[in-house]
Amino acid sequence: MRGLLNKVVSRSLSVAGKWQQQQLRRLNVHEYQGAELMGKHGINVPKGVAVSSIEEVRKAIQEVFPNQREIVVKSQILAGGRGLGTFKSGLQGGVHIVKSEKVEDIAGKMLGQVLVTKQTGPQGKVVSKVYLCEKLSLTNEMYFAIMLDRQTAGPLIIACKKGGTSIEDLAEKFPDLIIKVPIDVFEGITDEDAAKVVDGLAPKSADKKDCIEQVKKLYKLFCDSDCTLLEINPIAETADNKLVAADAKLNFDDNAAFRQKELFALRDPTQEDPREVAAAKADLNYIGLDGEIGCMVNGAGLAMATMDIIKLHGGTPANFLDVGGNASEGQVVEAFKILTSDDKVKAILVNIFGGIMKCDVIASGIVNAAKQVSLKVPVVVRLEGTNVDQGKRILKESGMALITAEDLDDAAEKAVKALSS
Repeated sequence: MRGLLNKVVSRSLSVAGKWQQQQLRRLNVHEYQGAELMGKHGINVPKGVAVSSIEEVRKAIQEVFPNQREIVVKSQILAGGRGLGTFKSGLQGGVHIVKSEKVEDIAGKMLGQVLVTKQTGPQGKVVSKVYLCEKLSLTNEMYFAIMLDRQTAGPLIIACKKGGTSIEDLAEKFPDLIIKVPIDVFEGITDEDAAKVVDGLAPKSADKKDCIEQVKKLYKLFCDSDCTLLEINPIAETADNKLVAADAKLNFDDNAAFRQKELFALRDPTQEDPREVAAAKADLNYIGLDGEIGCMVNGAGLAMATMDIIKLHGGTPANFLDVGGNASEGQVVEAFKILTSDDKVKAILVNIFGGIMKCDVIASGIVNAAKQVSLKVPVVVRLEGTNVDQGKRILKESGMALITAEDLDDAAEKAVKALSS
């Protein structure tokens, strides 16, 4: 839940801690997909339709919004802060409320353009779809979220009677407005739990019983769909006294992909880091960072230790790439292709502790990868464990200009020095 999650559950600010925050790999879906899912679960959502071309925009106006005077046009990217974002074309804002006759023009200026928000980074993301929604007459805006909380070992519902703005700012300035209701994962949500949430929302005109039912349906969606986060900002009251999810952000647990096939079919790889997409296809774990030293390791703990010691020696990790405990030679080659595809990578550190993963397999993969990708950056290799002598012999006999290291400290120091060589 963006910054608020860090206020509820404290996290390390070390390099490894930052990796932990990013490595929680979860399916993220577009707003229009989340709204459709909520509608199927009986949750009140605005009428809307996603379009990807001007022809579809015209058709939607005629068939879905024939009598609508104003329509909300929302750019669809997998990042927050769209409303305050800026298109590289110069258009300000990724969310606009416009007269129906202006929808085609504004949607045309969004489709195919790059939107930059505080969450995309300066590179931004391409808008392939826009979401056209009915304009609701909102009388009161609130905040609602369900997340998984380590402290209470279960789902935690968060409610605030103020919404439509940064919940992080509200939590900092008015912490007493934030209501947290932990749910017993075995018992499920009770009427009493839902009533506490509704009291935290403090609706002004919507029927309390109806609101309680909406909260219970949201919790059921959260559990049935294996959500890790369900955030609605704002959840709002309308002029006809209904509680409506006017916006939504949903994340789903990647570990549940085997039983949530329909949901995971919604994944939009065009919105993801292409390196992460390529790594996933090769059954590798990859997370891009902002540094200059590419890291290839086997095991999450070793990855975090490697990144921390690189930082200790004055370097910065460019990524986390875990080949796992049973990678093939082909996977090692793919790992090198991914690492060298990043222009920011000025050196590569391979740090392998051979247990199940054998050092000779890694060494053969490194040699073959070096031949295939025409390595142009220095590579530091530290091997230890199963078949380490065979691995070192393969590296030595390869004729490649590889830098070997005796231990992790030596490897990190050599990798940092290699940046300036």
